Amino acid sequence: MIISYIHKIFWFVGLLLLQVLILNNVHIAGYATPFLYIYFILRLEADISRNEAMLWGFALGLCIDIFSNTSGMNAAATVMLAFARPVYLSMFTPRDNQKIVPSLKNMGFLSYVKYLLAAVFTHHIMLFTIAFFSFSDIHVLLIRIVSSTVLTVICMFAIDEIRN
Repeated sequence: MIISYIHKIFWFVGLLLLQVLILNNVHIAGYATPFLYIYFILRLEADISRNEAMLWGFALGLCIDIFSNTSGMNAAATVMLAFARPVYLSMFTPRDNQKIVPSLKNMGFLSYVKYLLAAVFTHHIMLFTIAFFSFSDIHVLLIRIVSSTVLTVICMFAIDEIRN
């Protein structure tokens, strides 16, 4: 059990540093930014309690906010993602396999893609809506949400391929 928490802490710190030091400075065409730190929340075990996932999400989002000088936007979006994650898992995970770690190998390609797209899209809607705090440039908001979602999911697949 302690090994599991040490493993989570290493992933937490690694994704935090990757996001803050490198990925926050990547802006493809001025719209798409990969938010790979949410990979940590999405890869938590399926049987983890919602409260524990929300605590991990809050800690991760708060650390990103502190280093990025964003006032709670990432913490709010990450906690909301951790809260909604069990719903997405129940929608896209086979009923006989509820105690898995969500991954391409465990869920299958189509279920995993649906899970990632739904979760990342939800996170990005929350994050960018808070960041824009206006619907006057709705087309720019939608372009940023969709392009960042696609880029983030592609980066998550790259991490999955490296891990396997």
